[in-house]
This record gives sequence, structure tokens and C-alpha cells, in this order.
Amino acid sequence: MKTICLYFEIHQIVHLKRFRFFDIGTDHYYYDDYENDRSIGEIAERSYMPALNAFLDMIKENGDYFKVAFSLSGVGLEQLELHAPQVIAKLQELNDTGCVEFLAEPYSHGLSSLANDECFIADVRRQMSKMEEYFGKRPTVLRNSSLIYSDEIGNVAASMGFKGMLTEGAKHVLGWKSPHYVYNCCQAPGLKLLLRDVDLSDDISLRFNDSDWEGYPLFADNYVNRIATLPEDEQVINIFMELLALGISQPLSSNILEFIKALPRCARQKGITFSTPSEVCGRMNSVGDLFVPDTLSWVDEERDVSCWLGNPMQREAFDKLYSIADRVRIANDPRINQDWDYLQASNNFRFMTTKPSNVGVDRGIYSSPFDAFTNYMNVLGDFLSRVNSLYPEDLDNEQLNSLLTTIKNQDEEIEMKNKEIDRLQTKIQKIEVAESKLREKLDKAAGAEKKTAAKAKATVKKEAKPKSEPKAKAEPKPKAEPNAKAAAAPKAKTATKAKAAAKKAPKAE
Repeated sequence: MKTICLYFEIHQIVHLKRFRFFDIGTDHYYYDDYENDRSIGEIAERSYMPALNAFLDMIKENGDYFKVAFSLSGVGLEQLELHAPQVIAKLQELNDTGCVEFLAEPYSHGLSSLANDECFIADVRRQMSKMEEYFGKRPTVLRNSSLIYSDEIGNVAASMGFKGMLTEGAKHVLGWKSPHYVYNCCQAPGLKLLLRDVDLSDDISLRFNDSDWEGYPLFADNYVNRIATLPEDEQVINIFMELLALGISQPLSSNILEFIKALPRCARQKGITFSTPSEVCGRMNSVGDLFVPDTLSWVDEERDVSCWLGNPMQREAFDKLYSIADRVRIANDPRINQDWDYLQASNNFRFMTTKPSNVGVDRGIYSSPFDAFTNYMNVLGDFLSRVNSLYPEDLDNEQLNSLLTTIKNQDEEIEMKNKEIDRLQTKIQKIEVAESKLREKLDKAAGAEKKTAAKAKATVKKEAKPKSEPKAKAEPKPKAEPNAKAAAAPKAKTATKAKAAAKKAPKAE
């Protein structure tokens, strides 16, 4: 059974202000707050809110039959927090339906995967924490900035524990193969790859409102029929695009949302389902390795990274920025970290491109690629001076690596000690609980013993004779009368004489 995997990217450009050479060292704020507020407010009103409301209506109408996935950069989420919190509230409402999946991607929406693995890993993990904070679930599928992918990047993603990754179904990579299967990273077979169908995705995001296009006008039933007529064994159709395609790239007046709303009804009639990326990775087996030795993306006809690193200006800015990646990580300063995220965003390098493109590049305040390069390098110059003030520039790579190693070892040692402390604290708590129970037991025993002793003492007291009352004074004997004494004296003398006579008398033979 065929299934459609529908995915949308949500990211917001943080516009830099005009930053002159003479501002270096004197001004450390680099952003055009007015333009950021204006542009995000416009995009939220014209695209994000109508599109998200449409998805919510589709879920209410179709239940758990319809499913969709989103990927939000951390930078984009920060801008929505500041300028369009209603979008976040709507995303949370969609999340509560259980029919939406949120994917992982670099927090900065930058190019760290092309420069520094540790920076890339930290970037992704920060965004994952943000997703868990807002939506209650940690992502299990990775989508790199602009679908950037290579075998090495896939290996790094697998080491982070991801079960799947999204990338471009580029013809120069696939050759005769179809994007409608699940593949796996050749260096890490456990990482499944979902490949974007270029034609079906671009028909909606780029060509829907193009009256010169041979497929114009595009109707939902015809679109689904194309999917239904694909070979039976081609079972997964990945349709990936930016969310602002619905309302900005393709205006609401083109009936783009009505087209999207009709897809579930037409798909159900053809026996086609909808699935999230994690469901596809969990349910479908890989058909084999996908070899991508050179980096690819979903941008321009070449489907590579030349739109960001295709000329000397871009490479100079890129190399200069990531030359301090380790220093930024060591510094771990909140303000430095925030500026680091904003300066990494891929659009900063996109503004410097000199390539012709079918998709027009809106350079904002910049009049030319060189103008974009000059302004960015002025900002970067000030940023570098701030970082170097924390870790001097004369600290060479060997010393820095040694310092990094020391810090890493110390972190590991601290972590081990913290674990030991936790173990000992747990043990102490158990001992204290046991001691408390024993003390209670002893107190109960002592109380019972006291009660017994008191009871025994009371019994003894009851059985003991009461103390005799104090003797009363003897009344004085009355003196004998003189006649009585005289009468008693002859009697005593007579008795004495009788005893003496008895002694003298001879014994009878």
C-alpha cells in the first residue's frame, strides 16, 4: 500500500543591520529588529497561520488518517516566540492531535555539518531539547539544514542515535533508482534514508501558480492519480517543502490551501495513506545502501552546496566563522552563543551567491553579493574580537586542543564524581531511613520498658505494708505507794533464801 510522507520546514531569517567598518569594537548588536518583526509578522499572517489552521481542519475531518511532519529550527522558534507566539500555540494544538511529528535539525539552521562534527552534534541536540520542551517528545528522525547530506554526515547522525534521516532524491545520486523506496546510509546501515520526490514536491512549492507551466492548473485528483499509477512496489512518496510555500511562494489567492485540503479525500479514494517519517522508518525495510560521497542538498539545479560555498567570498566567510567554533564552545557565554547561532544561519551565505538560480534570491538590504559579504564580514570581525578577548588569538591550535582535552577529561572526571556523590547520597539516605526506623523501634521498646517498670513499681507499692504510725508517748506510771514497796521486799528475800537452801541439800541416791 502506498503512503504519502508530507513534511514542512519552518525557519526564520534573522536580518542583520547595516554594520560599518567603524562599528567594529564599538557596537555589539548586529540585528535589524524592525525588519525581523515586520517580516515574521507578515509571514505568520499570510502563510503560517492559514496553513496550520488548514492542517488542523484536515485532521478534524479525517482523524488519524491524515498525518504531517514539521521541522523547526531553534533560531526560527526564538523569532516566533518574540514576534508571532500564536504560531507556536497553533503548533502545540496540532501536536495535541497525535497526528503530527516534529523532526530534529540544527538549532541554527546552519552549515555546521560541513565544518565541525562536534559543533553539528551540539547544534542538533540543543534543538532536540527545545522540541521536547515545547512538544513533549524528543525527535527520532533528523532533517539537516536544506536536506544537506553525505555519507559522513549520515554516519554522524547514526552515532547520535537517529533511526532515520531526510535528504534529497537527487538524480545524480540515484541514477536509475527511484526515490520511492527506503534506503540506508552506506556507512551506518541502521540509519534509514527518506528521499524527497523532487518533481512532486516542486510541483506544489514552485510551479503551482505558474500559468506557463504545462501542468497548470494542478488539481488534487490529478496529482493523486500520478501517485497511484506509480509501480506497485514503489510505496513511499516523500513530499517535502518549506511551509511558507503555502501562502508566500504560492499565494493564497491561487487556492493552494484548497488543493492541500483535497489531498486526503482523493488519496483515500485511491487506497493511499499518510505517514510520518518515523512511521515509515519503523514500518518499511531498506532496499539497500545509498552512496553519497559528495554532499547534496535540495537547492538549485545542482542539488549541492554551491549556493552557500560556491565562490571565494562565501568560502572566506565560512572558514573564518568556523575557525573559532571550538573557542565558542569553550567560552560558553550566553550572548556569544546567541550571536553564534544567528551568524551560522545558512541564509547569510546564500545572500553572497553569484550563481544564477531559477528561484530568485531576496537579498534584503543588500544590493549585491559583495555588499552582503562586506556587511557580514564587518559583523564577523566584531564577533571574532569578542571571542578572542575570552580566548586570545595567539593561543595556537595545539595549545587549544590540549586545553580542550584537559577540559574534556575534567568534565568526565566531574561527571564520574557527581555519579559517585549521587550514589553515596542515595546510600546515606537509605542509612538515615534505616537509622530513623531503628530509632523509632528503640524508642517504642524503651517506652514499653518504662511502662512495665512503672506498673511493677506500682504493684510493689500496693503490696508493701504501710508504715506504722508513730508511737504515742507512754503515760507516766503512777508511783508505787510506800506500803506496796514494803510488801514486795520480804517476798524477794524469801525467794532468794529458798534457792540457796536447794543447792545445799544432798542429792537423792
